Amino acid sequence: MRIPAHSVCTAIRDDIVSGVYERGSRLTEELLARRYGVSRVPVREALRTLESEGFVVTRRHAGACVAEPTAREAADLLEMRMLLEPLGAARAAQRRTEAHLKVLRGLVRLGQERARRGEGEDLRSLGGWFHETLAQASGSPGLIALLTQLRHKVAWMYAVEQPARPVDSWAERGAIVDAVARGDAERARALTAQHAERAAGAHRLRRPDPPGRRTAPGPRVSTSQHGVNIAGARH
Repeated sequence: MRIPAHSVCTAIRDDIVSGVYERGSRLTEELLARRYGVSRVPVREALRTLESEGFVVTRRHAGACVAEPTAREAADLLEMRMLLEPLGAARAAQRRTEAHLKVLRGLVRLGQERARRGEGEDLRSLGGWFHETLAQASGSPGLIALLTQLRHKVAWMYAVEQPARPVDSWAERGAIVDAVARGDAERARALTAQHAERAAGAHRLRRPDPPGRRTAPGPRVSTSQHGVNIAGARH
């Protein structure tokens, strides 16, 4: 069975975002094919997609390499996310389904419970799911794709500190859901803009290792090889 290129793309992107491959390191088709248990054809297609997304660059005499975004590029991406998330919330107020509301309310309830218990790692995941679901509720494929790409890139470029009062952060998300449920697009937009602005203050730019600390020209990868999880892969 031929492994879909988008599944390979998701696996490589996830490893770039999590730091498995250092910025500036080479991404050879042979190594990637071996690591993910696929042929070189889907790897080649995946690298083209990742280059169009800005995660990979092609360099003369080196081939595909992990991109090395500048601080200005990172700031631009964070600002774009802050502008687009309120638009997504406004669209969600107009287009959400009952299924979207059920998931959003469930995530807020779980987030509030975890915040009271101080379970920080769970809160990070729940926050990501919340904003992904809110974007999905916008009913706009183009906007969803942009927000998804921005979320991946911001996670790659920034470390995010937990808010000092996570209960308040989840109360803000609850208010956004209430506005979406009422169909109040302008309030949903305003509340999301306020939430995004406060959240941006917790982002700290990741500093990549200086070139002198890189011990090999190839990518730093974990020692275990793994195949692509098609069922769990998301693009």
